[in-house]
Amino acid sequence: MVTARGRATLDLLIRAGQITALLPSGGPADASSEIDATGLLVLPGFVDTHVHLMEPGDGSREDFLAGTSAALHQGVTTIIEHTHGWPVTSPALLQEKLDLVRGRSWVDYGLAAHVWPDRLDDLAALWQGGISFFKIFTCDTHGIPGLGTDVLLEALGLLSGLGAPSLIHCEDGPITAAAERRLRALGRQDPWILPEWRSREAELVATTTACLLARLTGARATVAHASCAEVLDIVTAAAAAGAAVVAESCPQYLLLEEEEVAEHGALRKFTPPARVRSTLDRDRMWAALHDRRIHHLASDHAPSTRQQKAAGSIWEVHFGLPGLDTTAPLLIDAALSGHISLERMVEAYATAPARRYGLAGKGDLRPGCDADLALVDPGARWVLSDDHVRSRSGWTPYAGREVRGRVVGTMLRGRLAAWAGQPAGEPSGRFVPGPGLRHCG
Repeated sequence: MVTARGRATLDLLIRAGQITALLPSGGPADASSEIDATGLLVLPGFVDTHVHLMEPGDGSREDFLAGTSAALHQGVTTIIEHTHGWPVTSPALLQEKLDLVRGRSWVDYGLAAHVWPDRLDDLAALWQGGISFFKIFTCDTHGIPGLGTDVLLEALGLLSGLGAPSLIHCEDGPITAAAERRLRALGRQDPWILPEWRSREAELVATTTACLLARLTGARATVAHASCAEVLDIVTAAAAAGAAVVAESCPQYLLLEEEEVAEHGALRKFTPPARVRSTLDRDRMWAALHDRRIHHLASDHAPSTRQQKAAGSIWEVHFGLPGLDTTAPLLIDAALSGHISLERMVEAYATAPARRYGLAGKGDLRPGCDADLALVDPGARWVLSDDHVRSRSGWTPYAGREVRGRVVGTMLRGRLAAWAGQPAGEPSGRFVPGPGLRHCG
């Protein structure tokens, strides 16, 4: 058994979907059933708190059944989802989404809402309706309006009063807009527009502003998909000054390189884009994950098919990468290869995100927690490929990468939900409400 606190050879007892005890091996002989996990690592089910499944919306990119199947088979047992194509901005839309996805998820799920500049009056009702967090943009992206500094200050003040967390996409609106105007005026259509358009400067300026406003308002904020060490330096300094801010990052900012956009074009169109230019850049990000300047990891799963990525100019095609099929394998490999410890991997992709967003009973192996487990064969070696992708995207930017360790089984609330690449039973994921609903009774 591996948790954020350590590892030990133990028996884990489950009753009514929850962990009831962790005992020395050779536990009670009167159990009604037993899974022999000898030789395997038993981890808490992973918790991915930044997922886009596009439903309602453009289901050709992704839907709940396909996306959560990808999650389940890689040991991810809880997600927090929000789609930009059909943003939740009111209690009525939240209820509509809950009704639509009920019975269509293989894993447990929370939902996030978007902060809309002219709909701040709905924030309290959304929080009390069970939202896990509020997504905020600081620039116009994915059809979502960015918040100017004045509205961002007001929104964070309201969220602070509610005790509700936010996830902030930090790219400065005026800087990205000016870069786009300049590049379009030059007639640029090459892939290198991406790091020039969605620049480091834009991310650093927006991160600085968001962290300052979070400190001034007392709001709990997470900086989404921090792409480089300079962003983490800003978040760390703000936290030291009293801001309730942390940084989330993703595998693409640890593993993919900026120059890959030249070869792969739209298949590397995500934002912020990859920033790694050197071994030093990569090492600084891994060091930040090790020492917790990266608070937790998420996939930022935002898929499109290869055909969709080819259906237009570099300006027109969708942003985003598929990630639910590969985030856990890449992190397990990183732990088994010595980049981080197994304990830190579990903390970063299970325990810390669950705690950050108040996902009760998730992300840990303690009595009283849901019996969500990922069973990993540490001796397995395999090569990531498009053939292994269950997402509707059908591809991965990590194809051809050999990894160590493999999830061979997943348990959801005490039930074996997947084994050896096959699902067991039917989708049984449940909505996990945020603290706002639970506190309202």
